[in-house]
Amino acid sequence: MLVRWEEATDKAAVYALNESAFGTSAEANLVDILRREAQPIVSLVAEDNKIVVGHIMFTAVSLSGHPGIKIMGLAPLAVAPLHQNTGIGTTLVHAGLQQCKASGYGAAVVLGHPGYYPRFGFKPSARFGIGCEYEVSEEKFMVMELQEGYLHGKTGIIKYHSAFTGL
Repeated sequence: MLVRWEEATDKAAVYALNESAFGTSAEANLVDILRREAQPIVSLVAEDNKIVVGHIMFTAVSLSGHPGIKIMGLAPLAVAPLHQNTGIGTTLVHAGLQQCKASGYGAAVVLGHPGYYPRFGFKPSARFGIGCEYEVSEEKFMVMELQEGYLHGKTGIIKYHSAFTGL
């Protein structure tokens, strides 16, 4: 398996992958909108025998009251149904977080399964005094410092790109 940056030629495969993984076109459409409108982004694909079998995207989010802070939001993460539970998602999350850190981001957030994301270092955001603009249960909204102490003393509400409101 090869993990690499998404390329323009991957657009159709990434769309089909997200549609297949989620059983709807909502996330696939979200990826298309974020590609056009959100900058910066980290968008990686996993290839198996030159076939895209996984995709992950991170986009910049903001923390109310802290305009200069650099945080990325992980969404979406998709793995082809026949390739799920084989480590592709884990590999993509690790690679994506590494790219976010290399790009100078100090933290990442995710709205996701509390049984999956803590293995990467994500913790409930409430521990940091950080909330989500959406009404979600506390254990599903998580944050991870990519630089130790980056969020110390920084509290507020995370706001995502406006494309997320259509989901």
